Amino acid sequence: MGKAGRDWGQIYSIYGVDDWQTPIFLLIHAIFFSILSVLFLVYFEPICYFFQHFLPGPSAARFAAGFTGSVTALSAVCLFFAAGNIFYSAVSFHWEMAQRMVNAVSDWSSVKHALDLGCGRGILLNAVALQLKKSGSSGRVVGLHPTPTRSLSTLRTAGLEGVQEYVTCRSGDPRRLPFSDNYFDVVASAAFVHTVGKEFGQKTAAAAAERMRVLGEVVRVLKPGGIGVVWDLVHVPEYVKRLQELKMEDIRVSERVTAFMVNSHVVSFSKPSQHFMGPYEVRLDWRLNNLC
Repeated sequence: MGKAGRDWGQIYSIYGVDDWQTPIFLLIHAIFFSILSVLFLVYFEPICYFFQHFLPGPSAARFAAGFTGSVTALSAVCLFFAAGNIFYSAVSFHWEMAQRMVNAVSDWSSVKHALDLGCGRGILLNAVALQLKKSGSSGRVVGLHPTPTRSLSTLRTAGLEGVQEYVTCRSGDPRRLPFSDNYFDVVASAAFVHTVGKEFGQKTAAAAAERMRVLGEVVRVLKPGGIGVVWDLVHVPEYVKRLQELKMEDIRVSERVTAFMVNSHVVSFSKPSQHFMGPYEVRLDWRLNNLC
């Protein structure tokens, strides 16, 4: 079976689940509400009798008991769906989206330096490395994550995928990338940028400024003509607006897909080459000094 056509069991066996507490929490509550809804069904008449102590008449009591039981059953279904969606999104769907992201780059054979921003367990990182290997490129991909202890587990998955020679991991602040200007041919990031600045609250201006700072760093480290690909949750419209302000070219937004119970999109763009007007070179400033 090809790398892109794996079954979900193989993917989970390599990468595991990072935030397993959330789907387990949802699953426990789904089971609880399921049991509760069954009890409403089995003991409907006694429950109606109980409601009669608080409501005027048996009809109102039966309606209240039926409504409560229906809401309980519906809550169980929603919780089961949420747990399943988050579990699926965490790895299997993440792998699928990684394949879509690498397909946004038309020629991997010419890529010498690539960056996976917020590499996590290495799903996108290894997808890029596999693409470099497949294309016969001599390039390398760097996985950067703000957590220093992440590197060893990420490199382990690269070893399992057989691409360890294409992969390097390091820790760093995504708002101040430890790389020089115009260094990478490709910068990619999967379900990470929205987490930056979350300590300020997702909907605050401070959090938005931090996300824009990360986006500015992505543009800064891209070579002229380089490709950026970002799959992220909720905030993609503001990324598109900022990329337009930074004069990026060929900005494309994918159709909406649901991941982690929210809307998500892939936005891809290219950094324009330097332009000349007469004898004077026009340089674009990618930094976000005005957001400091």
